[in-house]
Formats: sequence, structure tokens, C-alpha cells
Amino acid sequence: MFNYFFTASILSMILILISFWLPLMKPNTEKLSPYECGFDPLGSARLPYSMRFFLIAILFLLFDLEIALLLPTPWAMQLPTPTTTIFWSSTILILLTAGFIYEWLHAGLEWAEW
Repeated sequence: MFNYFFTASILSMILILISFWLPLMKPNTEKLSPYECGFDPLGSARLPYSMRFFLIAILFLLFDLEIALLLPTPWAMQLPTPTTTIFWSSTILILLTAGFIYEWLHAGLEWAEW
């Protein structure tokens, strides 16, 4: 077991060191310019990002992760103390619902501009 851990650690350190030595660290105009299939860029490739879309995406990730926490609940009901599982699942659902209501009331889910 120790031999495996030692080998994996050494290999990881070698790969990390190689990743720092291989790339050239000198940025120039060619490397910093946007690439569009070999053609000159027609416009700026760094367009402003919609804050509305960003907020919706973050909320989706947050609520999706909370739902993922509830997926093992049916299997956890076979444990010796299912009351603990029910308590924590209910707590997560209440927090999820409270967060959803908060965002709904503060118009965080509406796509229209402010």
C-alpha cells in the first residue's frame, strides 16, 4: 500500500513539474489575440456577459446540487435510524424551498431587464 502511494505521489510531482516547464510563459500579441478559424476577427471576441444569464446559471447549479443531496434518501431509509435521514432530508427541502421563494419574491428568476 505504501509503495503504491509513494509511486503515485512521485509520479504526480513529476507531472506537475513538467507542466510548469513545458509551456512558454511569454505572452505576446499573437497568443493574446482571439482565433477565429484562421481569419482576422470581425469583432471583439471578449463580449460582455449577461449578468441575468449568469445569475440564472448560478441559481441552477445551487438548486441542482441541493436536489442531488436528496437522491440517496430512498436508500438511506433502510438504515437502522431512518428518523435522522428524514430530519436532514426535510431540512434540505425546507432550505431549498425557502431559497426558491426568496429568489422568486426578489425577481431573481425573471428574464426581463431591471
